Amino acid sequence: MATDFKSLPIVDVSPLLARWDDPNMAEDPGVSQVIRQLDQACREAGFFYVTGHGIPESLLKEVRNISRQFYDLPYEEKIKIKMTAATGYRGYQRLGENITKGVPDMHEAIDCYKEIKPGMYGALGKPMEGCNKWPQKPPNFKELMEEYINLCTGLSRKIMRGIALALGGSPYEFEGKKGGDPFWVMRIIGYPGVSHAYGLDMPENDIGCGAHTDYGLLTLVNQDDDITALQVRNLSGEWISAVPIPGTFVCNIGDMLKIWSNGLYESTVHRVTNSSPKYRVCVAFFYEPNFDAVVEPLDICQQRTGETRIFESAVYGEHLVSKVQTNFVV
Repeated sequence: MATDFKSLPIVDVSPLLARWDDPNMAEDPGVSQVIRQLDQACREAGFFYVTGHGIPESLLKEVRNISRQFYDLPYEEKIKIKMTAATGYRGYQRLGENITKGVPDMHEAIDCYKEIKPGMYGALGKPMEGCNKWPQKPPNFKELMEEYINLCTGLSRKIMRGIALALGGSPYEFEGKKGGDPFWVMRIIGYPGVSHAYGLDMPENDIGCGAHTDYGLLTLVNQDDDITALQVRNLSGEWISAVPIPGTFVCNIGDMLKIWSNGLYESTVHRVTNSSPKYRVCVAFFYEPNFDAVVEPLDICQQRTGETRIFESAVYGEHLVSKVQTNFVV
């Protein structure tokens, strides 16, 4: 379980990135410090800021800016890439079409997934088959987002090598059959300012995104610098704000890593409440296991906890599909 943290730790991963492809990286003092910090952050909060990640701050801003340009377009333009079940749940949803625990969320979004070709995973992958639906306006939207996805995929892989070492495994613990062909999800999200979405009196349940945990391995959150909206729940039930730190990602772990770690690491509950009058943009990249990976507690984690398996095994793709099919009004 998460602790009674009052703020989120900051981890400079630059030493890890400098040695990420060295099988003996853990022997480096700088890398070993990063490993300890990752272990502590994943055990105590399940959330942390990442600095030294190597992705230019200018690109983080450009991704948010082009997303905001899309959301500034008329509804008739945005709906050209409307999400439906027939599109593999890819594309645009308007305010209130995303559902968390039965309650509509006050955000609009474009959902993207790694392409699944017909028949690739048989019946398991059928609901998610398809190609992403990219808008024609603004220009270069698709090209910029695909560049960003590639960079986030590489960064996530490197951070996961550090987390593998933090758990006591080899750097490659989450590769091969587990994550050698990692799935990914990206949500480009827009949260209207409170005065625009609800009037000045915002009902308690009309929040941008309701309380939830993430589904997979690792999430990289690229959020606006000037609006505090993401909140993380600590052990006592207090909501701790993830105050934006320019140039950083807010990073958190998901349900699959919680299972693999046998509960050592927590997929912490979080929500989004935009109480600012300004429109907020957030681009969340989710680095996942192989779509058909069987996820079960690692032997090293059972030894470390001193307990046999706390969780039943899960197939990542089944977990994702079960969530996606109940998350939207389509």
